[in-house]
Amino acid sequence: MTASPGIGALLGLAASVSMLAGWRLYLCVLTTGIALRFGVMPVPEHLPALAALANPWVMGIAALGATAEFFADKVPWLDSLWDLAHTAIRPLGGAGLALAIIDPSQPGWQAAVFLLGGGGALLAHGSKAGLRSAINLSPEPFTNVLASSLEDVTTAGLLSLVYAFPVTAAAVAAILFGMVCALLMAARRVFRKVLPKRKPPDE
Repeated sequence: MTASPGIGALLGLAASVSMLAGWRLYLCVLTTGIALRFGVMPVPEHLPALAALANPWVMGIAALGATAEFFADKVPWLDSLWDLAHTAIRPLGGAGLALAIIDPSQPGWQAAVFLLGGGGALLAHGSKAGLRSAINLSPEPFTNVLASSLEDVTTAGLLSLVYAFPVTAAAVAAILFGMVCALLMAARRVFRKVLPKRKPPDE
């Protein structure tokens, strides 16, 4: 294990990973485990909870979950059912990943990061589930597959970036927050266009 990155880098990592977990929780756990196991990510000596993600059993279960999610997320309406089933799992997983990154000797930071990590993961999950539900209102399946593939590439790419270069994590977290807000607004616009407007009752 190597020395701990600065608190700013750790907070950026916690924010980035928790929001990405709102899109792809299992992929986040698997990628984190791979990064730890092969020494890509500098692991602080005081974070044994994070190192546990490199356990072969944890990585195996995460790989199964990531594979199932990869295929389920590309089938119209099955992806929405998958999202519904993970409404509580993704925020809790995101909060747990964020918590594991922060030094347990700093309970104040841990409490704050746990709450913010769970909130960030929930916000990201809501943006994904909302937009995908809006996309599913269209009868063609190609937009669904394209959106899912973009989520796969974005999650894997940004995770690799922040683990290889922790100093970029805060900027990535800010970009993710902007993307999540944009997705929520896009889903809202689609629903307003597709769903019929309610007529006022006759007087």
